[in-house]
Amino acid sequence: MALSPVKSLYWEVFPSMATQRVYCTPVLWAGRLYVLGGCSENGLPLDSVEVLDLESQRWCELPPLLTARAGASAVAVGDQLMVMGGMDAQQSPLASVEVYHPDEGKWERKTGLGQPSMGITMLENDGKVYALGGMGADTTPQASVRLYEPTKDQWLPHTSMPTPRYGAFSFLHGSKIYVLGGRQGKLPVTAFEAFDLEMKSWTRYPCIPSRRAFSSCAASDRAFFSLGGLQQPGPHNFYSRPHFVSTVEEFDCEQGVWLKATRSCRMREKRADFVAGCLGGRVIAAGGLGNQPSPLASVESYNQLKRRWEPVAPLPSPRCSCASIQTPNMLFLIGGVSQGPSNAVEALCLKETV
Repeated sequence: MALSPVKSLYWEVFPSMATQRVYCTPVLWAGRLYVLGGCSENGLPLDSVEVLDLESQRWCELPPLLTARAGASAVAVGDQLMVMGGMDAQQSPLASVEVYHPDEGKWERKTGLGQPSMGITMLENDGKVYALGGMGADTTPQASVRLYEPTKDQWLPHTSMPTPRYGAFSFLHGSKIYVLGGRQGKLPVTAFEAFDLEMKSWTRYPCIPSRRAFSSCAASDRAFFSLGGLQQPGPHNFYSRPHFVSTVEEFDCEQGVWLKATRSCRMREKRADFVAGCLGGRVIAAGGLGNQPSPLASVESYNQLKRRWEPVAPLPSPRCSCASIQTPNMLFLIGGVSQGPSNAVEALCLKETV
């Protein structure tokens, strides 16, 4: 397995957004970073949309969303941007779906989801959009899997997930969509399942070994990781409070098992509500909340060969609750919370070696 040296990772600080926002939704398309909606400092959902040209590093305001929303889900499909679900000003889930046409500079309503949902896990594959799970208006977690056909503007039902959930992590590997974690109400979910796009069926894998709220997940070529979070006290431990943890649980794809955790594999910092990703064969953990009174600046990377964490240059703007999106060589942290909602946009980058 190729592993890039820690020194090949560096931070690039982009110009700030015009609007401070948390729970916004980023999309990368055609060399541009689109940032959709989110929540303002007064707690209301935003309809504002901004786009950053990554080459010129200039922001441009775009026509607003037709529906203000926070915590929405979005993908690029073909030459369009598609956004769905999220929460409205009454903190109710939305069923509406809209598409942005960059060439025309306008939004268009599309066929809705059929039922309101927030925390949808959303992926594009082969020109089609998959929407998995979510939380309904009655706060019930959903197990539905919906397939959107852009040419027909039509939603088709698929085999439901074995475990209903919202806010799950998803990874597309080969012909399978892997789904880890998420929530059911206030309870973290440990289920680990995969949807086979060819067989249209689900496979259950061994559950994440420990239950942690506000943890993060990442995937490399050969493993899946469940990292950090807030550990809840056991049912009979009445005096203990939830506490931040540095837990690292690694699922080995070849062996099909969660590897036995050791103390040396733990993260250097206890953290929750942080960004995780994978760059140059290294798992990254950046920012979040820990035992300090303010968000963390610390960043670390996991050396999968040595099974230990190594420090990386700190986050220029310490934050938690960031939106994130990744390319093979860049991990973006967008908005989030420092003292209040942030307008910072920064990316951990991998230097290209000759």
